Amino acid sequence: MKKEYGFILITYILMQFSGIVGVQFLFWIGVSAGAEPDRMAAAAPGYWTVISFALATLITLLILRKSAYKNKIEQQPPVSAGAAVIWSILGVFLAFSAQYAAIIIETALGIEQGSENTQDIIEVVKQVPLMMLSVALFGPILEEIVFRKILFGSLYNKMPFFFAALISSLVFSIAHAELDHILLYAAMGFTFAFLYVKTKRIIVPIAAHVAMNTFVVLMQYVFADEIEDMMKESEKLQQTQQFIAWLL
Repeated sequence: MKKEYGFILITYILMQFSGIVGVQFLFWIGVSAGAEPDRMAAAAPGYWTVISFALATLITLLILRKSAYKNKIEQQPPVSAGAAVIWSILGVFLAFSAQYAAIIIETALGIEQGSENTQDIIEVVKQVPLMMLSVALFGPILEEIVFRKILFGSLYNKMPFFFAALISSLVFSIAHAELDHILLYAAMGFTFAFLYVKTKRIIVPIAAHVAMNTFVVLMQYVFADEIEDMMKESEKLQQTQQFIAWLL
């Protein structure tokens, strides 16, 4: 692995653990400036996430800009700009379809649906709406560079697509601390790895990932009340159907 990639991985890891100090630092600054402790305790994690993700993204892009190294994927001619746009759009539907298939399998295996990680993020977004930048923009950029360009790309230099995508997807799942939904993250990992190999452009899985996260955040944040009402109506309908079945 090239030293530039090593620097990016160190940057990503430091970002992940920086909240241990950064959140407390922001809390202290806010309280010292006269903010209510309860308010700062709820907002500090969101603000630090935005700051740390933005800095990590900037550092990562600067390192890549100065790097001339190309892995086996990028040594091949990339698709045209127009084809890249088409594959980026198609990639969103492929990713959602792969997730849907994974959900069906997980449900059949008795795995409870719903992501605690996503719900925790949405709760923080409610306190700090600016954090949507981290979820919808900075996060996908960093994850695709780290898990697809660096990790998957390095593995793909030495092994077939399936094994490279499998290993990188497992690490991707571990990084999100949701091993119960390893199939879900594997589905995403395989989809984005496919887009990268197919187009020879890392910007394509980045664009698809950004669009996907943006859609999910908007649905869970902007339309949260409507979704909750729909779920309640669905539960009522299910209960009615069960009652009718019991009568019959």
